[in-house]
Amino acid sequence: MQDMINGRCGWCGTDALYVKYHDEEWGKPVTDDRTLFEFLVLESAQAGLSWITILRKREGYRKAFCDFDAERVARMTDEDVERLMHTDGIVKNRLKIKATITNARLFLDLQKEFGSFYDYTLTFFPDRKPIVNTFRSLSEIPVSSPESDAMSKDMKKRGFKFFGSTICYAHLQAAGFINDHLTGCICRNDGAEQR
Repeated sequence: MQDMINGRCGWCGTDALYVKYHDEEWGKPVTDDRTLFEFLVLESAQAGLSWITILRKREGYRKAFCDFDAERVARMTDEDVERLMHTDGIVKNRLKIKATITNARLFLDLQKEFGSFYDYTLTFFPDRKPIVNTFRSLSEIPVSSPESDAMSKDMKKRGFKFFGSTICYAHLQAAGFINDHLTGCICRNDGAEQR
C-alpha cells in the first residue's frame, strides 16, 4: 500500500466514500457522545472485516440501531435481534448484534459514572489531551497503544464485547483521540475542528 495517494494517507485509496471519510471525519476530535457511540458500534461491527465494508453499510446501521441513540438501542430485545438478523444493510452476525445492545447498556453506565463517554475516554490519556503522532509512513502506525490497551482492558472488564485493543485503537483514531494522519497528508493540520 502506498503511503500517500493524491496528498492523502494511502489507506483511503481513491474510493470516493473512503476519501470523504478520511477528509471529513477520520482523526478529527469528537466530543459528542452520540457520535462516539456510532463509532463504537461501527468499529465493533468491523471486527474481522474491512473498514470500507462497514462504511458502505453505515446507513443500514443507522436505520437498524435507532440513529445510534444508545438509550433506544439499550432497550432492544431478543425480538429485535431476530428482526435484525433478517435486515439488509448490516452484518448479520448474531453475536455482533447482541454485543451492540449490550455495549449500549454499558455505554449508558459509563455516561452515568463519568458524566460522558468522552470524559471516560480522556481518563486514559496523559493530561486528558489527544495524542498527535508524527508518522511519515503507514508502516509506522501501530495497531494498538498503551491507551488502547488500557481502555479496552477496562471496557472488557466492564463487559463490552468486540472491543479489543486493536478495535479500540481504530476507534480512538477515528474519533480524533489519536491523530495518525501522516505528516504529509492534506488533513494533517485540519484536526483541531471538533464535531
